[in-house]
Amino acid sequence: MHIAEGFLPWQWCLFWYLAALPVIVYGVIKIKKVTEEHPESKPLLAVSGAFIFILSSLKMPSVTGSCSHPTGTGLGAVLFGPSVVSVLAAIVLVFQALLLAHGGITTLGANDFSMGIVGPFAAWLIWKGARKIGWSTSIAIFLAAVMGDWLTYVTTAVQLSLAFPIPTFEAAFVKFIAIYAYTQVPLAIAEGLLTVVIFEYIMKLRPDILVKLRVMPKEDPELKKIESAVA
Repeated sequence: MHIAEGFLPWQWCLFWYLAALPVIVYGVIKIKKVTEEHPESKPLLAVSGAFIFILSSLKMPSVTGSCSHPTGTGLGAVLFGPSVVSVLAAIVLVFQALLLAHGGITTLGANDFSMGIVGPFAAWLIWKGARKIGWSTSIAIFLAAVMGDWLTYVTTAVQLSLAFPIPTFEAAFVKFIAIYAYTQVPLAIAEGLLTVVIFEYIMKLRPDILVKLRVMPKEDPELKKIESAVA
């Protein structure tokens, strides 16, 4: 998904920077608010960032000028919201660009818009929707992680197609998304399963934080079941 340094025309680099910047600024404000109100959530915030860094560093060849890898953003989006993840993803993308030659600084806005904004926002919406209709946390977090991953790559395919509409935008999009699908479909499913395992561990270890962050209500049947088992 990381679009390589210098691959996009400068006009599109500027456009995606301007599109991503307001969300990142709001995310910084949100992080400050969350950490002041719930300082005990800082380790979980760090874990969310590390999860993004590790998974998104596992790249494999894919579309020319880009690559395939898990994103790891679904977990943070569910725990803290998509705006916070836009900041975490931006930090991760800067380190990866400077230390791993993975992505780039000129394409940072585009990469953060897809991996740090669209994917997390989709994951957050899916989590909220799935929980509202009564689906279990395991199913909800799995779908959130998988769909957040896939929509990240749909967005990157759109970005590449807008920059290189050869011979048309539609034809370019079909080509890019088809290439991504070969690797990203199984990668996203694997990411979803891993995210379920980590979320369930957090739920069992610190259900109180999930309640304080309003990820799950205190009266949630699954949390009550855990409390009963511990007691």
